[in-house]
Amino acid sequence: MKYNTIVLGGGLAGLTAGATLAKFGKKVLLLEQHHKPGGCATTFKRGDFIIEVGLHEMSGIVENGTIPQIFEMLEVDQEVDLLKVPEFYAAYSDRGKFVFPHGYDAVTKALIDRYPEDAKGIKRFLKVLAGIRKEGTNQPRSRWVKKLIYPLMPLLYPNLVEADRHTVGSWLDKYITNENAKIDLVAHLAYWGDDPYTLSMFYYGLPFSGFIQNGGHFIKGGSQQLSNHLATYIEKKGGTVLLGKKVEKIVTDNGRVAGVTFRDPFNNNLEPVTVSCDNAIANCAIPLVPAMLDEPFASSLKESIDDKINSCSLLCMYLGFSKDVEEFGVKHYSNVIEGEDVKSLKDVKPNHQGDWSKRRFIFVDYGKVDAQLSPPGKSEGVICTVDYLQDWKDLNEEDYKAKKEEVAQILLQRLEKQFPGIRDSIEYYEVSTSKTIQRYTSNPSGSVYGYAQTKKQTGDKRFRNNFLIPNLYFASAWAFPGGGFEGSITGGFLAALQMNRDKIWSACDDATYVDERIVSLLERKQIDDKTLELRFEKPIRFQYQKGQYAILNLMAPKVTKLDLPYRWLPIVSSPEEESIRFYIELDFSSFSKSCELANIGDRALVFGPTG
Repeated sequence: MKYNTIVLGGGLAGLTAGATLAKFGKKVLLLEQHHKPGGCATTFKRGDFIIEVGLHEMSGIVENGTIPQIFEMLEVDQEVDLLKVPEFYAAYSDRGKFVFPHGYDAVTKALIDRYPEDAKGIKRFLKVLAGIRKEGTNQPRSRWVKKLIYPLMPLLYPNLVEADRHTVGSWLDKYITNENAKIDLVAHLAYWGDDPYTLSMFYYGLPFSGFIQNGGHFIKGGSQQLSNHLATYIEKKGGTVLLGKKVEKIVTDNGRVAGVTFRDPFNNNLEPVTVSCDNAIANCAIPLVPAMLDEPFASSLKESIDDKINSCSLLCMYLGFSKDVEEFGVKHYSNVIEGEDVKSLKDVKPNHQGDWSKRRFIFVDYGKVDAQLSPPGKSEGVICTVDYLQDWKDLNEEDYKAKKEEVAQILLQRLEKQFPGIRDSIEYYEVSTSKTIQRYTSNPSGSVYGYAQTKKQTGDKRFRNNFLIPNLYFASAWAFPGGGFEGSITGGFLAALQMNRDKIWSACDDATYVDERIVSLLERKQIDDKTLELRFEKPIRFQYQKGQYAILNLMAPKVTKLDLPYRWLPIVSSPEEESIRFYIELDFSSFSKSCELANIGDRALVFGPTG
């Protein structure tokens, strides 16, 4: 069995690269350790709510832009709805409220009306931002051409050159005089980093200009809709997507990638499997790759990344409300609650590392768009702020839970102070920390943006393509151009284009990996008014003990509204039985309705056993 390309990881960059190569007619195998695709572009269910893990606002949805063209090519535009949010953000501080609108004319007016003394600097700021996106997307791709025109860069790409010389902080200090104006301009900084004095002005300006030009967007139903579509597209084009499969080794032969070895992290009874390939894409965090490689490649990569700095992480507090929170004064989609101790731009980084009672946070009200995350009459939101793994990693389980609850209560108190009455409408809350992100994505430090976008680690200075091994490519938040939805999707697409140009392919037959965890329904039986029993074939080498669980994922659910097609369920059959049985609670959810409507022979994917 052989594939043209094996993708290590099912984040957005890996999914986009795999889908693009499948579009080009290549035989693709994508391996993802989690039981669903998407990485940070996923959702999960809690009670009545579909919880969005990572997406707040997506940039890059601009006319004739790269992302819309990629979406059209991969048929995303036919299956996934993008909702434009009302404005970029509203910043609340002791100076009052400042609303940052969409559109260059509207932004110019709003900023100059508030800070007339900085009119000249504001106009220059917006001119540079617009130039960064225009010039950044029109650069030649060839490194040789770039070297040839290097002496002419200041003439051909003046805004890129200017941005490349600065961090956000150094640029704002040079051209903007009012500290409050600077603070308003970096109110959304957590979407890209934690320190304006280390964040590259180029990287900051690229997505920021996209937000201004055509607004931020949210994916209707949550980002899982996009991830699911890309995974399905790969399979529709003849590829294979294996979930719950963790890569252990990148097999090399004569200095080239020859295959990939992976195993099932949910079932230790399954032996590791090695599949050969023409080339591979590392969509996982680059710091994880050396452990998968033989020498000399492992040491070479370690040496290359030894001095790299990881980005910050994020703490997210997911919130489900019993009503529309607009009645409590929430007028905007993205609401930045400034820290009380942020009086100048130099206070921003210390604030991100400071007391939770003062730390700046963003509250997103998904109810401002037709997000389809909550039932009618209810709404969903999230509190997001900068976080660091070192604040959590050495805590035992009990202390970790206690600290999460302490932080939750502090943030809820501050949310209540800004929007009186909102706290009493909360039906559900849950805190995700940098430790959570590290656990589910394997990103070192829980770094959601990969390597920090400093001047030394941005743009062409970022890892890309096959710099280590001729047929090993890199596409992730850790590689070029970087993290975020726009960056990851673009990076995956560019890696696929480069691979297609390199033409490292050979003939493959039609043999594909058969996932033996996919089983058929044998029997559906009503136990009582509240319980349904489903009996499935037992997956091969599915050895379990009484009291263990499995994840039951319906392959073709009949009902999907406000639900996900899987549940963690106790295995109610005895280990000696030749089939496995699950009890389904008939709770009127779409999942339970799908189980009631399931036909004999319908298939499900079973992950486990666990617990």
